[in-house]
Amino acid sequence: MVTIDTPASLESFRRFVISSTCQSYAPRSYLDDFEVFAEREDNLGAIYVEAADKVTLKKIRDITFVNGRDVLGIIYNSKSGNTSLKWRQIKRNNGKVSGDASSNSLTNLAEAGVLTLDWVESYLKKKSEETTS
Repeated sequence: MVTIDTPASLESFRRFVISSTCQSYAPRSYLDDFEVFAEREDNLGAIYVEAADKVTLKKIRDITFVNGRDVLGIIYNSKSGNTSLKWRQIKRNNGKVSGDASSNSLTNLAEAGVLTLDWVESYLKKKSEETTS
């Protein structure tokens, strides 16, 4: 488990959630729409979007797609329980991601642009220093 505490855009976290859950079967129009988010019930690893304006679009498999405007926060928990992350709005579409992530989620976070290459390099350097001291 890796502790995450980093600034991130809403769009990068939205892409992370989709790539971690429903990339293979989500309608293309949903993938391309920056106002469409994935939600999931508690018993399957909760994903919840807190928004000023939210409308349910469609349920596909275990994911409910919602259209959200003025998103204040997103709570993401993986099915395995190994990842628990929160995105909180700081200003408009910019916010902060915090929580714990598995190595698999780290890959998805980096691919979605939540984690930068600098963050990953810094983390690896820190881990390397911990093992040598």
